[in-house]
Amino acid sequence: MINSTYKILVINPGSTSTKLAVFANEVPVFTETLRHSDVEMASFANLPMRAQLEFRLEKILASLRAHEVDMQSLAAIVGRGGLLKPLASGTYLVNDHMLDDLRRAERGEHASNLGAFIAHKLAAEAQCPACIVDPVSVDEWPPVARLSGLAGMERECLSHALNTKAIAKRFAAEHNQNYADLRLIVAHLGSGISISAHENGNMIDVTNSREEGAFSTERAGSLPVMKLVELCFSGKFSRQEIETKIFREGGIYSYLGTKALEEVLRRKHARDERAQLVFTAMIYQISKEIGAMAAALAGQVDAILLTGGMMHAHEVESALKKRLVWIAPVFSYPGEDEMQALAEGALRVLRGEEKAQEYL
Repeated sequence: MINSTYKILVINPGSTSTKLAVFANEVPVFTETLRHSDVEMASFANLPMRAQLEFRLEKILASLRAHEVDMQSLAAIVGRGGLLKPLASGTYLVNDHMLDDLRRAERGEHASNLGAFIAHKLAAEAQCPACIVDPVSVDEWPPVARLSGLAGMERECLSHALNTKAIAKRFAAEHNQNYADLRLIVAHLGSGISISAHENGNMIDVTNSREEGAFSTERAGSLPVMKLVELCFSGKFSRQEIETKIFREGGIYSYLGTKALEEVLRRKHARDERAQLVFTAMIYQISKEIGAMAAALAGQVDAILLTGGMMHAHEVESALKKRLVWIAPVFSYPGEDEMQALAEGALRVLRGEEKAQEYL
């Protein structure tokens, strides 16, 4: 019922923090970020992610008590979705199948895997539904998007689906349109970059920020294949060291020794030619990937939406718009509000605007 007020608890576990918030419909009542020190996290080194569950729950419950949150007043508890099997976009009720998959962690260990466990535990006390919204494994690709060019090595759909879908739906609502009727390109630009094409309400293609696409402040993006093969067989690096070079020490960091975009822009303004070149190259690569998604939409693009942390820098927005306005109108949505997106996903179900999905 759209006129009701629903209280929603949102939990977003990160590698060194846990964010929580209580919303009254779309409006945050309170938000808090619980920081976890290096000393605290060291005790969980080399353990499965779920070993942190009780530690994080204790911190969350203490915060809820401090803010005098009545658990029985909650209509839903929503956690950030983890590395699950491929699934369609939507809000999913936490069930045993989901928790079993997260325990096995076949697609990898990540702090976000804790979101469903925490929501499930708290919901048992609150006697309300526990859910997740648009995890990184949202996969709506047609078969043609999966082929990589080498049999037996399919492209894998992992992306910033939560923010991407939320921004696409926000744009549609702002323009009195139905998301399913629009053909959009959404570029999530942060420490990782996901650039996606949306058609008929589906994300029909997206660059997997872990292994393809434009380089970012710390990720390498697409690399020359033969040079990567040579690096892997050089005998100089372990597998873990190569993964670190690509995922944590690639991109801008590998060229300039910093992951801070502000520092890159400062050096660029000081006429540092290397910084100017690297910044321009990143903008160039992002623009190329957006152009590729325009081709995936057969050139029929209603709008290009730019979001993520990089969009706080006006210089990034300006540089991209110069290269992209010929494709479609460009709109900027700086930052990413995962807490809001999680709350809105649960709210759509509570209001009956969407049906909660079952994880199978």
